[in-house]
Amino acid sequence: MRATNGAARHQMIKRLMKRAKGFWGGRHKMYRVACEAVKRAEQQSFIGRRLKKRQFRSLWIKRISIAAREHGITYSRLINALQRLDIRLDRKQLSELAILQPAAFAEICAKAKAA
Repeated sequence: MRATNGAARHQMIKRLMKRAKGFWGGRHKMYRVACEAVKRAEQQSFIGRRLKKRQFRSLWIKRISIAAREHGITYSRLINALQRLDIRLDRKQLSELAILQPAAFAEICAKAKAA
């Protein structure tokens, strides 16, 4: 007797069609088209997660640069001075300091200028 895996196959198709829910046109109705669409969507989301990290780092650097220039120091000199002074704050923390606690950021800039 030939086993066709009917129930298991049906579940697999249902799972994939559920992931294709909300796609436009045949991409949410037809299995073969939906399969390709879901595969592509997963590739794009993988790429997007990598790009998100780059974009956030870029945003933090811009924020730090603007805040540092207000205190009379460039971004590159600030980062270099912080490394020499062994002040271990990453760019995310520095940008949050620049926005939420300008006094603390001004203090860091003053130390960097003196170095």
